[in-house]
Amino acid sequence: MVPSMTGEADRLTVQALGRALLRRQGLLEPLDAPLVEAVETVGAIQAQHWPAVSVALGSRIAGFAPEDLYEALERGDLVTGTLLRTTLHLVSAREHPAYAAVVAAIGGDDWRRTDAEPSPEVDALRAELLSYARERPRSGQEIAEFIEKWVAGHPDAIDPAELEHQRKYRWRPFLRWTAFVRAPADGRWGTKAPAALRAAPGAAERAGFAGEPAGDEALDVVVRRHLRAFGPAAPEDVAGWIGWRTPPVRAALERLEPELVRFEGEDGRPLYDLPEAPRPHPETPAAPRLLAAFDSVLLAYAAKRRARILPDAYRDAVYERANLRIRPSFLIDGRVAGTWSVEVRRREATVTLHPLARLAKKERAGLVEEAERLARAVQPEAKAHRVVVER
Repeated sequence: MVPSMTGEADRLTVQALGRALLRRQGLLEPLDAPLVEAVETVGAIQAQHWPAVSVALGSRIAGFAPEDLYEALERGDLVTGTLLRTTLHLVSAREHPAYAAVVAAIGGDDWRRTDAEPSPEVDALRAELLSYARERPRSGQEIAEFIEKWVAGHPDAIDPAELEHQRKYRWRPFLRWTAFVRAPADGRWGTKAPAALRAAPGAAERAGFAGEPAGDEALDVVVRRHLRAFGPAAPEDVAGWIGWRTPPVRAALERLEPELVRFEGEDGRPLYDLPEAPRPHPETPAAPRLLAAFDSVLLAYAAKRRARILPDAYRDAVYERANLRIRPSFLIDGRVAGTWSVEVRRREATVTLHPLARLAKKERAGLVEEAERLARAVQPEAKAHRVVVER
């Protein structure tokens, strides 16, 4: 057992947990590391809203510029595709296989939408699809046409009911395969969301990943990554983040326990962590920071266990339940205190801040300064940048 920084043996306050999270995410002090290393440090980054990726990185990494991201994607050092919870994430190419293996282990790669058993021939189709997408990025329409051509030559490989369903949805279940990553059709990365698909690194030789970890090994790897980025954490936190049920994740943490440290939260929950992970003093000052839409720090914990970063009273202000969106928000003293939006008109980028409570003069000044800094970092094409505080 390792004592917490609060002076109370093995028990971590919400404040202490929040400071540990901020430190690991580069939200206490910006990360001074190469981009790929920084992405691995902060964990898989939500990427279903493409502009949010640059915001998330700009808030966390010293000197970040969007061109750094586009160049890393063009080199293939970073990739983005369907991963955890069947949503788009940005990860490093070297860490992608383990995330993909964990998704596959719970059926996330299963293309079937009926109970009909497919012919083994479909494995050959998937292997051919990967070869097809290795040559160059392919649009969803191109992949659908490729599959239709293959089906015409293998008329009995897919059950008629399954075939009807797949055609109705234009073969989208195949497009969400973790063996694909997103890429721009013309190969030019930029502000436009990549919509085409190509084979993930090492995936084109077979329907999987060459040398990928499997089973318990893959789960253990991804559990450690969660703790590295978001710990200390409970089993249900890790399970919610990766889209698994809690029991097998709890078993993984118990299996790993000899190499972990264990704490207790204020609510009595057991919390696990990596021994070498930073756990700053809970009173460490935390400057204002802006979070991206769908920011990972708001999704890395069980839905009712996010108090270290999101006060319960503000939950409905951040989560749009009607359309399942998570608004961009900002932190004051390490916790969500409002939301924000940005608009670019006539080459002027305007960040509008929406506080959820009255801000002290010093907090307001620091927040405005940080908002302007981030606007300049992620909107470098704008000729002017300004910040408006609603109240």
